[in-house]
Amino acid sequence: MMEDFRRTYLRLCKEVGVEPQETVVAQLQESRAAQGSRLDLSGQSLSADTCSVLARAFQKDTVFTELLLSDCMLSEEGAKVLLSGLFGNTTVKVLDLKGNNLRSTGAEVLGKLLARNKTLRRLVLEWNALGVWDEAFSLFCEGLASNSTLTQLDLRNNQINHHGAAELALALKRNTAVQALDLRWNNIGLLGGRTLLEALLKNNTLVQLEMAGNNIPSDTLKALEQTTGHNSDRQSTLRDSRSRTQVLSKEIQTLKEEKGRQFLSLMETIDRQREEIGHSNGSTSIKLGQLQEALNERKSAVNSLTAKLQMTEAALALSEQKNHNMGELLTRVKAEKDEQRERQSRERKKEQEDGALREGKLLREIQNLKETNAQLMNKVEEMERRCKSQQQQIFELKQELTNSTAELKLQLAQTEDRLEIEKRRSKQALQDMDSLRQKEVEHVNRHLEESERALQERIFKLEGQRIQLEEELSKAKAACVTERAQAEEELGRVRAQVRLEEQENVSSLEEKLRSARSLQQEVQLHCSQQKQTISELQAKNSQQSMEINGLRRRTEELQQELLGKDQEKVAELSRVRVELQEQIGHLQAERTAQGGLKEKINALEREIKALSSNHREVLLDKESQMSSVLEKVRLKEAEIQRMREDEAQRASYLQSAILTYVQGSPLGHYGSPKK
Repeated sequence: MMEDFRRTYLRLCKEVGVEPQETVVAQLQESRAAQGSRLDLSGQSLSADTCSVLARAFQKDTVFTELLLSDCMLSEEGAKVLLSGLFGNTTVKVLDLKGNNLRSTGAEVLGKLLARNKTLRRLVLEWNALGVWDEAFSLFCEGLASNSTLTQLDLRNNQINHHGAAELALALKRNTAVQALDLRWNNIGLLGGRTLLEALLKNNTLVQLEMAGNNIPSDTLKALEQTTGHNSDRQSTLRDSRSRTQVLSKEIQTLKEEKGRQFLSLMETIDRQREEIGHSNGSTSIKLGQLQEALNERKSAVNSLTAKLQMTEAALALSEQKNHNMGELLTRVKAEKDEQRERQSRERKKEQEDGALREGKLLREIQNLKETNAQLMNKVEEMERRCKSQQQQIFELKQELTNSTAELKLQLAQTEDRLEIEKRRSKQALQDMDSLRQKEVEHVNRHLEESERALQERIFKLEGQRIQLEEELSKAKAACVTERAQAEEELGRVRAQVRLEEQENVSSLEEKLRSARSLQQEVQLHCSQQKQTISELQAKNSQQSMEINGLRRRTEELQQELLGKDQEKVAELSRVRVELQEQIGHLQAERTAQGGLKEKINALEREIKALSSNHREVLLDKESQMSSVLEKVRLKEAEIQRMREDEAQRASYLQSAILTYVQGSPLGHYGSPKK
């Protein structure tokens, strides 16, 4: 077969007018020398003409079951031609196309190959680009969905995004053959992971799924592992049920064989009885022949008739004794037959009682399973009601959080407006001060304005950061709890730094205000005329500083309240989310367990039906056999009765013939006067 394939390749190269590649011919020779079923062309650069020749060669069945074409630098046209040649192939079971940079055309042809080929078991597509074009990858997924033989698929490093993952999930919902799927190092992400998780809830055959390097959260990966674990458990239970059915079928077969052996032994006993009856009939026929010969001799010898008559009487007595013995034998045979009938009836009753006990046990087990199923259904309904109530509580908490944030924002805006108004008033009052103090006051005011601007800018930055963090939190709900804790710690550190800076600025401002007051006192000493105006301005300034300090304290308290509420909300949300995830995991586990129980119940019901049908068939066969045996026994009894009647009739005929012969002979006439 290997030599035939090499010759076919060379002949097709001549027909097409293509120079055969030396590397391909050398590999075919090596495969021929090794006498293996693998064709390894890995690392060989195959041209489009070589691919067309190989495609024509693979259109017929070959000796190769594994075709390795990794890193062959296949062009789009070459890959299309080569894969189209494998549409009708029925020998290749393993196909390796690793590192060939297959794109849209390759994905479409692979989809057609999966839809038409019925023998391929393992397909390796690592290091290609099938997921770049969504339409082509959707065609590939359609072919995968219609395939019913492929069990292992390798799609590592194929640039598959969440759209491709959605198409692949739809294919997995319809496919019932793939058991191992490798999707490592793609770009599936959170959305793709969720779609694959939904697909696995409906797929019961996939037992191995590799998802590393896809930017999927750990909880989704754990859920995927749990579903694949459930599928593997389901497959193991199916194998156990199949083994149990095989064991039950073997037991039924052994029971049938035992019943057949019993029936054969019964038929052998009946045949032996037939042979014994035949021997007895032969002996009686021989004896009757001897009697007839004796009668003929008596007719020829008239003188010795009386002695022979006595001999015949003795012979008749012996024959009667033998007939009596035969009757006793027949009665014993009847008694044995009756005993056999009673034994068979007792065995049949025992079998019926055993079957009834088995059926009762199976019915009780089915009733118990139904009760457990009902209890599980009640638990599922309770868990669903709890989940709905918790979702309602989460929605109410979210509404309260939005309302509190809106109220706090309004309060912050009002405080900022008041601060602006007070600043304008202070500026206007300070502008009315004396020319001697104007420069120092303007300097202090400038410094205050700069510090306030810096504070406002920092406050706005912090608000912007808080808003950004809230948006990120709302977008990344499925992110890890550790990342949220780190973000919250960073926020706390930033806010602590801002508070420290604010306190430092306030202390510096207070020092500057103290220096300004000392200067004001010196100016009051020098300028007695403006004491009254300066005192009024000082009073106003002190009042404004008190109001500013009060407003600042108020803002700090509001910020602290906001921080406390945010932390409480985040902690409560995380706790509720963890509880919901645990409840969802429990519900999924219970659902899978319930599905396994349902499958076991269905399997047990099918086994019970099969056992009951087989038992009924065996009983019907036994009854038909018993009826046939009884009919045969009845016929034998009728035949024995007929033979008895024939023997009695023959004996009466002989006795009457002897009497008539004796009465008609001369001795009979002479003997009457003597009496």
